[in-house]
Amino acid sequence: MADDADQDQKTEQASGKKLADAAENGQFAKSAELSLLFPLAATLAVLGFTVTSASREIGDYAVSVFTHFTGTPVDRDSVGVQLGGMLVVIGKALAPVLACIVVAAILAGGVQSGFDLSPKAFMPKFSRLDPIAGFARIFSKDSLVRFGIDLLKFGAIGLTLYLGARELMLDPLFSSPMEAAYLGQFLNNATILFLTRLLFALSIVAAISYSYEKFKTARDLMMTLQEVKDEQKNAEGDAQTKAAIRRMGRRLLQKQMLSAVPTADVIVTNPTHYAVALKYERGVDHAPVVLAKGENRFAQRIKAIAAEHGVPTVENKPVARFLFATAKVGEPIPAELFQAVAEILAVVYRTHRYYFHRLKARRLAPAA
Repeated sequence: MADDADQDQKTEQASGKKLADAAENGQFAKSAELSLLFPLAATLAVLGFTVTSASREIGDYAVSVFTHFTGTPVDRDSVGVQLGGMLVVIGKALAPVLACIVVAAILAGGVQSGFDLSPKAFMPKFSRLDPIAGFARIFSKDSLVRFGIDLLKFGAIGLTLYLGARELMLDPLFSSPMEAAYLGQFLNNATILFLTRLLFALSIVAAISYSYEKFKTARDLMMTLQEVKDEQKNAEGDAQTKAAIRRMGRRLLQKQMLSAVPTADVIVTNPTHYAVALKYERGVDHAPVVLAKGENRFAQRIKAIAAEHGVPTVENKPVARFLFATAKVGEPIPAELFQAVAEILAVVYRTHRYYFHRLKARRLAPAA
């Protein structure tokens, strides 16, 4: 009754996060009938292709054994050889079937789980050892539905076997003498007949079972309105935390850029909206490197620090805009700007020679 009351309060569909968490914990729609259906279909498919060749190989081996039976000594070595040969022949006949059954079983599990690995599903759940909870599960509505599906499954299998046996009893094998070779054909036809009808009957039961499991899982994962609100609140908290981390990262980057401005060769400006600090050391840099860049207020801070330390400032609107839009801090400038920046640096080197004498000492100071 308590479970029913809790379920009545769950009016909201499960969120994407809850569905993902449930799948990770192995809580998804699982049908035992579907897990049986795939291997059965694989067995039927493989037998359709291999039964003739396998029967021929087994028959040839039997003929070989019985042909040489009178001349074969019966001792420990000969019996071992005969048994080994028999196991090889039977193994070759069964290997394709067994391999396909394994693949089909894996595929059945993958189809139901969405091919997602759920390691937590294999962890022991000690809550299942609770006798009270186990007693409640036995007499729950879900157990009654499962019991009904099991009855339907056994009924379908029983009816299939009965109808198949009744049809096979009409075969001439049971009413008139037949050649021994006909027995193999009869067994082949009987096997295919039973497996085909069983596959059809089990498909219906599996469809009903899996549909119910999908409905049950969706119902169990439904959320109360309060749970939805709490999850949204937590998600917003996570978003705020990530935003705070991004802001901190930006502040650290800005602090690093401002500390590098005094070692720049030149500041290229817009002049008011953008500012880009560039450095080029011969023998060290293959191309001018961006030390800092900013727009609006941060651009003004870059220019203020540059003025405080005497860093040359050059106004070039197109180059400043292009550098701000495409260049990355700590990396060389784009190749398209090599010529334009080279011209700017050439002018600065001619007109601010005194600055570059001090700049060499300033760059060496931290290393000292």
